[in-house]
Amino acid sequence: MFRVGEINIQNAVLLAPMEDVTDISFRLICRELGADIVYTEFVNSEGLIRGSEKTHKKLRLIPEERPAGIQIYGGNHESMVAAARIAEEEDPDLIDINAGCWVKNVVGCGAGAGLLKDPEYMQKLVAEVVKAVNKPVTVKTRIGWDSSSIKVLEIARRLEDVGVQALTIHGRTRAMGHKGDPDFSWMEELRKTVSIPIALNGGMMTAHDAVKVLNETGADAIMIARGAIGNPWIFRDIKTLLRGETPPDDASPSLKIHTAVRHLELAVQVKGERRAVLEHRKFYSGYLKNLPNASKTRTALMGVITFEEVKEILMNYHEELHRLLHEEISPAGTTENLN
Repeated sequence: MFRVGEINIQNAVLLAPMEDVTDISFRLICRELGADIVYTEFVNSEGLIRGSEKTHKKLRLIPEERPAGIQIYGGNHESMVAAARIAEEEDPDLIDINAGCWVKNVVGCGAGAGLLKDPEYMQKLVAEVVKAVNKPVTVKTRIGWDSSSIKVLEIARRLEDVGVQALTIHGRTRAMGHKGDPDFSWMEELRKTVSIPIALNGGMMTAHDAVKVLNETGADAIMIARGAIGNPWIFRDIKTLLRGETPPDDASPSLKIHTAVRHLELAVQVKGERRAVLEHRKFYSGYLKNLPNASKTRTALMGVITFEEVKEILMNYHEELHRLLHEEISPAGTTENLN
């Protein structure tokens, strides 16, 4: 059971915080398709305390996406405390500390997975954040810095001791990045070490991957990251499998195209049309993956700047696919204004 603050969910399925991906519109799509808890992009503590408007916008939450967590990162404990207090003003359901990001410019500042090099300092930083806010604090981390320093049991014990309410653990080391298979073999021993809920992350690119990890490890939750990009219906399929039912082998072309349109529609309402259309371009490869004649459609989408133009191109492509695949067409959904 994933119990954090007022959240109490059996076999919880979480959307991971991802830079330039998990904005409000993507979080809403994932919630609609079955994600139990969603997280903001990870937010730079130094940017928050400097008053960066761009950084602060990442904190924004709306009622339709809750329960939702704000994730912050940084290597300076004083900055993290100040950033956590700013994040708390947005009234998230929880505040998550990023101790797992492996990229060079983050770890080089002692943030993200850089905290794994000094578990004692990590504990101090987290303890000060826990004391500074009233919201539940959780931590997302990795099993260690590299293969010679697997410290997941020590880190979990240290963090539980200072009041962390749940942990998400990526089953790779910092040195592995996204390469290699995640290792969850330590989960049984971890259960004997701490009593707080544990979510697992890493390597779950399909619904079957995710349910296998959940069933084999007895984790309280699983967190989906890259497996949701261009494939947000992974949450629907995980929930279907957990009910003992069989999901479709793949999302239908109709679902893919209508989801792409709906996602953009939500983004326009949150960001404004021009910005939303330009930023949405990064999602087309995922949404149109493995569909016939998709390259021509992607090229056309890169040359337009209004929602109606995008929708027209996608709906025309949908008609083309209907002719090719004899698929039944269902009407695209509508959304209420979020402003």
